[in-house]
Amino acid sequence: MPYVFSSVSGGSQKKKAVKDRGTFGVKARKPTYQELKKQCLDQGVLYEDPEFPADESSLFYSDKPAVSFEWKRPKEISSDPKFVIDGASRTDICQGDLGDCWFLAAVASLTLNQKIMAQVVPLEQTFGRNYAGIFHFRFWQYNEWVDVIIDDRLPTFRNRLVFLHSASNDEFWSALLEKAYAKLYGSYESLKGGSTLEAMEDFTGGMGETFDLKEAPPNLYTLIQKALKRGSMLGCSIDITSATETEARTTTGLVKGHAYSVTGLDQVNSKGRPVQLIRVRNPWGQVEWNGLWSDDSPEWKTVDAADDKRLNVISKNDGEFWMAFDDFKKHFDKVEVCNLTPDSLGEDAFHKWEVTVFEGSWTKGCTAGGCRNFQDTFWINPQYKVKLLEADDEQEDGKDECTFIVALMQKNRRKLRKEGAELLTIGFAVYEAENDIDHLPKEFFRFHGSIAKSKTYINMRENAQRFKLPPGDYLIVPTTFQPEMEADFIVRFISEKKAETLELGDKIGADLPEPPKPTANLQEESQEEKQFRALFQQISGKDMEINAYELQDILSTVFSKQQEMTPDGFDIETCRSIVSLYNRDNAAGLGIDEFKIFWNRMRQWKSAFLSCNHDKSGTMSAHELRIAVKNSGFQLNNQLLQLLVLRYMDPYLQIDFDNFVRCMVRLETSFRLFKSFDTRQTGEVTLDLMQWLYMTMNI
Repeated sequence: MPYVFSSVSGGSQKKKAVKDRGTFGVKARKPTYQELKKQCLDQGVLYEDPEFPADESSLFYSDKPAVSFEWKRPKEISSDPKFVIDGASRTDICQGDLGDCWFLAAVASLTLNQKIMAQVVPLEQTFGRNYAGIFHFRFWQYNEWVDVIIDDRLPTFRNRLVFLHSASNDEFWSALLEKAYAKLYGSYESLKGGSTLEAMEDFTGGMGETFDLKEAPPNLYTLIQKALKRGSMLGCSIDITSATETEARTTTGLVKGHAYSVTGLDQVNSKGRPVQLIRVRNPWGQVEWNGLWSDDSPEWKTVDAADDKRLNVISKNDGEFWMAFDDFKKHFDKVEVCNLTPDSLGEDAFHKWEVTVFEGSWTKGCTAGGCRNFQDTFWINPQYKVKLLEADDEQEDGKDECTFIVALMQKNRRKLRKEGAELLTIGFAVYEAENDIDHLPKEFFRFHGSIAKSKTYINMRENAQRFKLPPGDYLIVPTTFQPEMEADFIVRFISEKKAETLELGDKIGADLPEPPKPTANLQEESQEEKQFRALFQQISGKDMEINAYELQDILSTVFSKQQEMTPDGFDIETCRSIVSLYNRDNAAGLGIDEFKIFWNRMRQWKSAFLSCNHDKSGTMSAHELRIAVKNSGFQLNNQLLQLLVLRYMDPYLQIDFDNFVRCMVRLETSFRLFKSFDTRQTGEVTLDLMQWLYMTMNI
């Protein structure tokens, strides 16, 4: 019986842990904020952040500023600096000389929820007692919260803050928050341009949704009202048709291509009729809407006294203004909502949602297959299976359906900008899943269409979509639009009721044949075995062994006329690996029984390679390695396949037969070594199978 063993890595958290341990080094623990602060106080020094120094490297990576900035601590700028004055509020946010209005709009929304605000901005920080020039802020980053520690040196020009600042010259929480966010992404320049939703999610770990106001649902006012009551963060903007329109002011006082915050919603009685209003804030701290219901609009003289007293509208150019909700829908194009929990804005009841997070990557030649337009490679993308078990409690039109949200987020693109990385165009498709298939092949997608998909492929950090689907099994395929585009990502699956999820292609195993027993009596050999023995004696010589150099000659001779196999011959290292794998008695070469085992495996490898060598070129495409590996008796997850592709493909994403054989030998060596240590056949030694393979394939 063949020896079969397998292992499943078991989920996103475990996969991430394995990936972190891939080099089997021990990460040095970074000192905490409290430890660093105590160290500074004990030594009587002010903290200086070595990871984000007070120099140009922390400011810009492409262009140098036209003037020189001077880094100063708040105590060098103000005679009485305060972290927060009279509580943190949206009026503390004034944009400086950096195009990060999207970030400032999110900060303004953050101040409306004091609980979340206190989580991101620890408000006990001070410039008074125990001041050590060190501060910290917390951000959500791809399914985990990180504590960003900074010193309080800020870029100034003529003793004034250059970037984000408060309306008060003595308040510094907002400027320090911006510095921590700049450190998170590598530099201040990295914050130029972005989506308000991106910062909102970094503040909350929430899930974002975007509403097109030109196709707004009829109950949009109610949706926004519920979102604000639940503490959700909201932003809005006006689209541009060309780059020249960016931050262009319109005759109404609104700015195109600029991020605003939605800070309030209300209804007043004007001349005996109700009027729905919305409050919006420009992070510039100035430049406001000048139409109906603006600060100096005569409409305010028509409202009931109670409404006038409650809203207390004061005419001042502070960037915040009211406007009629109908005018808001007419002049703005997009509303972005970041729900602190993915609760449906259309439901009155508060639900506890089920959330599952997977981490993955698109790797060139392995899992970067592109969108459905590329049928030959679409199937190699990561695949996830979701089983929706129960319909929602409340149903529309009597249908048994499940609310299901897919949120696909690409990782670290902003941080990698200085290396030339841009946001990729991403999306996903949803299919009805088939049972008992670990990774669906190319043929499945040729004959099955998607039942749902992202509304569009878009070059934003996250692409999220809400669906209503009947209970059942579904396959989700996250992709970039173009193939061979590399990035890491997380994908979040969110449902109202419990759902079962797993990553397909996540199993690891091998079906290795047991070595055949040598023939005890030569007279019992078949005619074919006698011919094989005679040929072996002729090739091996008197010592009856074939060493690595002799094996190289044999393979080169046998395959020299098979141009579809390996026109360049076999490398000596490949042959040494083969001898090492099949040599059972530590001799210098392979005996006849050992050579027989190898030759049978070689025939299997040849068959697997030819099945993927479609153009008879002598190479196969790297993305076909999954099929060839499976046909050779192995089952590997995406992480191990990516490792093999990186090791054995050429610059043109091709793998020749020599490298394929070397890959198979390395795999079989690793599995057999694991088997020899796993004497109880538990699938586990000191390292589990995944860790063992990752280590041995890296040697």
